[in-house]
Amino acid sequence: MDRIFTAFASRMSALVGQPLAFVLAFTVVLVWAVSGPLFGFSDTWQLVINTGTTIVTFLMVFLIQNSQNRDAAAMQAKLDELLRAQSKARAQFIGIEHLTDAQIEEIRAALEEETNGRKGKKGKAHDSVDRLLDRY
Repeated sequence: MDRIFTAFASRMSALVGQPLAFVLAFTVVLVWAVSGPLFGFSDTWQLVINTGTTIVTFLMVFLIQNSQNRDAAAMQAKLDELLRAQSKARAQFIGIEHLTDAQIEEIRAALEEETNGRKGKKGKAHDSVDRLLDRY
Protein backbone atom coordinates (compact mmCIF):
# COMPACT_ATOMS: atom_id res chain seq x y z
CA MET A 1 0.00 0.00 0.00
CA ASP A 2 2.81 2.41 0.91
CA ARG A 3 4.61 1.90 -2.40
CA ILE A 4 1.40 2.31 -4.38
CA PHE A 5 0.52 5.55 -2.57
CA THR A 6 4.08 6.85 -2.90
CA ALA A 7 4.09 6.17 -6.65
CA PHE A 8 0.64 7.73 -7.02
CA ALA A 9 1.55 10.79 -4.91
CA SER A 10 4.79 11.31 -6.82
CA ARG A 11 3.10 11.07 -10.17
CA MET A 12 0.20 13.34 -9.19
CA SER A 13 2.52 15.93 -7.61
CA ALA A 14 4.57 15.98 -10.80
CA LEU A 15 1.46 16.33 -12.96
CA VAL A 16 -0.25 19.09 -10.98
CA GLY A 17 3.01 21.03 -10.81
CA GLN A 18 3.01 21.46 -14.58
CA PRO A 19 1.80 24.57 -16.41
CA LEU A 20 -0.84 22.51 -18.22
CA ALA A 21 -2.49 21.68 -14.87
CA PHE A 22 -2.73 25.39 -14.07
CA VAL A 23 -4.20 26.12 -17.50
CA LEU A 24 -6.75 23.34 -17.00
CA ALA A 25 -7.75 24.62 -13.55
CA PHE A 26 -7.96 28.19 -14.83
CA THR A 27 -10.13 27.02 -17.74
CA VAL A 28 -12.51 25.24 -15.36
CA VAL A 29 -12.87 28.40 -13.26
CA LEU A 30 -13.32 30.52 -16.39
CA VAL A 31 -16.03 28.21 -17.76
CA TRP A 32 -17.72 28.27 -14.36
CA ALA A 33 -17.60 32.09 -14.20
CA VAL A 34 -18.88 32.53 -17.75
CA SER A 35 -21.74 30.10 -17.07
CA GLY A 36 -22.93 32.25 -14.16
CA PRO A 37 -25.51 34.23 -16.14
CA LEU A 38 -26.80 31.02 -17.73
CA PHE A 39 -27.57 29.62 -14.27
CA GLY A 40 -28.66 32.95 -12.85
CA PHE A 41 -25.74 33.02 -10.41
CA SER A 42 -27.76 30.57 -8.33
CA ASP A 43 -26.75 29.00 -5.05
CA THR A 44 -26.26 25.68 -6.85
CA TRP A 45 -23.96 27.35 -9.38
CA GLN A 46 -21.85 28.72 -6.52
CA LEU A 47 -21.96 25.40 -4.68
CA VAL A 48 -20.46 23.60 -7.69
CA ILE A 49 -17.22 25.61 -7.64
CA ASN A 50 -17.03 25.71 -3.84
CA THR A 51 -17.46 21.95 -3.53
CA GLY A 52 -15.11 21.16 -6.40
CA THR A 53 -12.30 23.37 -5.18
CA THR A 54 -12.70 22.20 -1.59
CA ILE A 55 -12.44 18.54 -2.58
CA VAL A 56 -9.43 19.12 -4.83
CA THR A 57 -7.68 21.21 -2.16
CA PHE A 58 -8.38 18.63 0.55
CA LEU A 59 -6.92 15.79 -1.51
CA MET A 60 -3.94 17.81 -2.75
CA VAL A 61 -2.87 18.65 0.80
CA PHE A 62 -2.18 14.97 1.46
CA LEU A 63 -0.37 14.42 -1.82
CA ILE A 64 1.83 17.48 -1.41
CA GLN A 65 2.57 16.69 2.23
CA ASN A 66 3.59 13.16 1.28
CA SER A 67 5.96 14.47 -1.38
CA GLN A 68 7.45 17.06 0.97
CA ASN A 69 7.93 14.49 3.73
CA ARG A 70 9.80 12.17 1.37
CA ASP A 71 11.92 15.01 -0.01
CA ALA A 72 12.81 16.22 3.48
CA ALA A 73 13.67 12.70 4.68
CA ALA A 74 15.86 12.10 1.63
CA MET A 75 17.62 15.44 2.12
CA GLN A 76 18.16 14.67 5.80
CA ALA A 77 19.66 11.27 4.95
CA LYS A 78 22.03 12.92 2.49
CA LEU A 79 23.09 15.51 5.06
CA ASP A 80 23.58 12.80 7.68
CA GLU A 81 25.82 10.91 5.24
CA LEU A 82 27.88 14.05 4.64
CA LEU A 83 28.28 14.53 8.39
CA ARG A 84 29.25 10.89 8.82
CA ALA A 85 31.79 11.06 5.99
CA GLN A 86 33.59 14.20 7.22
CA SER A 87 36.24 13.55 9.82
CA LYS A 88 35.96 17.04 11.34
CA ALA A 89 32.14 16.95 11.53
CA ARG A 90 30.47 16.14 14.82
CA ALA A 91 28.49 12.92 14.44
CA GLN A 92 26.15 13.90 17.29
CA PHE A 93 24.40 16.24 14.83
CA ILE A 94 23.05 13.22 12.97
CA GLY A 95 19.37 12.88 13.83
CA ILE A 96 18.83 16.28 15.47
CA GLU A 97 15.78 16.79 13.26
CA HIS A 98 13.94 14.61 15.79
CA LEU A 99 14.51 17.14 18.59
CA THR A 100 12.03 19.79 19.63
CA ASP A 101 12.15 23.29 18.15
CA ALA A 102 13.49 24.62 21.46
CA GLN A 103 16.31 22.05 21.54
CA ILE A 104 17.29 22.79 17.96
CA GLU A 105 17.27 26.52 18.72
CA GLU A 106 19.60 25.90 21.68
CA ILE A 107 22.00 24.00 19.42
CA ARG A 108 21.83 26.71 16.77
CA ALA A 109 22.48 29.45 19.34
CA ALA A 110 25.41 27.51 20.80
CA LEU A 111 26.91 27.06 17.33
CA GLU A 112 26.55 30.76 16.60
CA GLU A 113 28.13 31.62 19.93
CA GLU A 114 30.96 29.18 19.24
CA THR A 115 31.51 30.71 15.80
CA ASN A 116 31.38 34.25 17.17
CA GLY A 117 33.76 33.28 20.00
CA ARG A 118 36.35 31.94 17.56
CA LYS A 119 36.48 35.29 15.84
CA GLY A 120 36.41 37.22 19.10
CA LYS A 121 32.98 38.64 18.33
CA LYS A 122 29.73 38.36 20.18
CA GLY A 123 26.39 38.92 18.60
CA LYS A 124 23.14 37.56 17.37
CA ALA A 125 22.17 35.41 14.39
CA HIS A 126 21.88 38.35 12.02
CA ASP A 127 25.44 39.40 12.90
CA SER A 128 26.71 36.26 11.16
CA VAL A 129 24.77 37.22 8.05
CA ASP A 130 26.05 40.80 8.26
CA ARG A 131 29.64 39.53 8.45
CA LEU A 132 29.03 37.30 5.44
CA LEU A 133 27.57 40.17 3.44
CA ASP A 134 30.46 42.46 4.44
CA ARG A 135 32.83 40.12 2.59
CA TYR A 136 31.21 41.06 -0.70
